[in-house]
Parts: sequence; C-alpha cells; structure tokens
Amino acid sequence: MAGRKLAPSILTADFTNLGETFRLFERHPSVGYIHIDVMDGNFVPNMSLGAPIVRSIAEKSKLNFDIHLMIEEPARYVADFVTDKTEFIVVHAEAAVHLDRTLRLIKSLGVKCGVALNPATPPETLDYVFDLVDQILVMSVNPGFGGQAFIPASLDKLRALAKIREDRGLSFVLNVDGGIDRKNVLSVVEAGADIIVAGSSILNAADPEAELIAYDELFRGEII
Repeated sequence: MAGRKLAPSILTADFTNLGETFRLFERHPSVGYIHIDVMDGNFVPNMSLGAPIVRSIAEKSKLNFDIHLMIEEPARYVADFVTDKTEFIVVHAEAAVHLDRTLRLIKSLGVKCGVALNPATPPETLDYVFDLVDQILVMSVNPGFGGQAFIPASLDKLRALAKIREDRGLSFVLNVDGGIDRKNVLSVVEAGADIIVAGSSILNAADPEAELIAYDELFRGEII
C-alpha cells in the first residue's frame, strides 16, 4: 500500500507563524501536499483564506497545494487560485451548477481538477464526469469547521469510488478529509484513499513534530 501521502490542512494553523508550519511539513516524507481550505461563509457556515493570501503563501512553500474550494459559483474564482504551487483545485459537486464546464475550465488553466462530495452526496452524482476528474475528495465530516468527528459511512463511499475506478480503468486519486487521525487512518487507506487530509489532529497535538514522525514511520513501514 505504498504511495499514500498526507495533505495537512492549515485551517487551524497559526497564521502569524505560517512559514515555520510549512517548514514543519517539509521535514517529513509522509507529507505530499499542503491542503488549503477556502470558505465563503455561504456554501459553508465559515470563512477562510481568499485568493490574495493563497498567492502570498505560495511563495513560502516548497510543497504543492491541494486547494479545496468550499464556495458557491466556483467557476468565477478558480483562476484566482492558480499559483506555481497549485497542483489540484477541488470544487464541490453541490456548488458547481455546471460541473463539467467548471472541471474543463480548471484543466484549461494547467491545473489538475477535483470534485468534493459532501457526506450525503452519493458517488453516482459523478457518473458523467468520472473521466474528467483527477481527484475525488470524500468529505468525512460536514464541511465548514475543523476538529469534527469522522463519519464512518465515508468508508463505504471510498470503497464504492475505488471500485468504480478499478472497473472503469480510471486513474483519479481518492482524497479523504475530516476527522482523520492515527487511530482511523489505516481504515481510510484500506478503503482506497491515496491522499489523507489531517488538520487539527496534527497541528493541535501536544507535539506536532512527534505526530508527523509517527506518520513517517507508518509510511516507511508501508502500513499506509
């Protein structure tokens, strides 16, 4: 099961010391991306980073960004989030009225495209865009706030998407976001996740460095 990567979320990071947070992530081979949550206060009941801040912090990072747009009408804004560090831009199926068009727009900007599914949204929603997506993000909490408890039914959704990927010979990566920690990370990987978002369980830990060292050891042993 080698090849899985962490994408730590900076939602709960100390933004007065973000450069040091990036250095922390960069020291650990288990970390493959930085996950950036963008919230507009409409699609989800919270607000976070806008495009100018994302462009600014891109200059501070050696790791590529996995940008998760939890916003209404995402097609209006995707171009603003393209930076030298942007690898994925992920929009919500529930927020993109013209999902096919939005995904093609992201690709036209030279960025990999992804779709996020809220806990109550079934995989079948993506039947006609599976061949377009580079990433599918399974929300294992209801989006909007960090520190929520993992929703166990997310495992069934991951398994269903992994089977669709295999049956159709597709190559999208599976990401999972919400309530992930070292107690349940193995279960999400076994269900098919390739990228694992972990935020508060790392940054709010008593010793974030030790937490990431533990993940490094899991990856090194190919447990995940």
